Amino acid sequence: MIVKNVINEELLTIPEAKELLDRIKEERAEEVEGLGYELKKAIRHIDAFSKSDAKKSRALVTDLMELEKMKPEIAIRIADILPETRDELRSIYAKERFILTTEDLDRMLDLVADVA
Repeated sequence: MIVKNVINEELLTIPEAKELLDRIKEERAEEVEGLGYELKKAIRHIDAFSKSDAKKSRALVTDLMELEKMKPEIAIRIADILPETRDELRSIYAKERFILTTEDLDRMLDLVADVA
């Protein structure tokens, strides 16, 4: 498939993507051809890794974005993974050029615990 230009781009959490794919699945269920291979594979992947619902994950991303040293990509990743320990959070931040304090990590873990 050749894409000529990108009209819109938006970062989604896995639960939000699951919600979108479920909607597409319902729309295409009535078609004769059914779902394509790629769509079936994407739905299977999303079902395996979705840990919460779309509203909770978006609320977590919104709360995380209010913190210092937070980028949208990292907030989405945290909402997808729902880390439970400081080490898991540190691994998410491994490529960043700054180090988080224990207080920052604990604040993030508290936000994640509220969702889980």
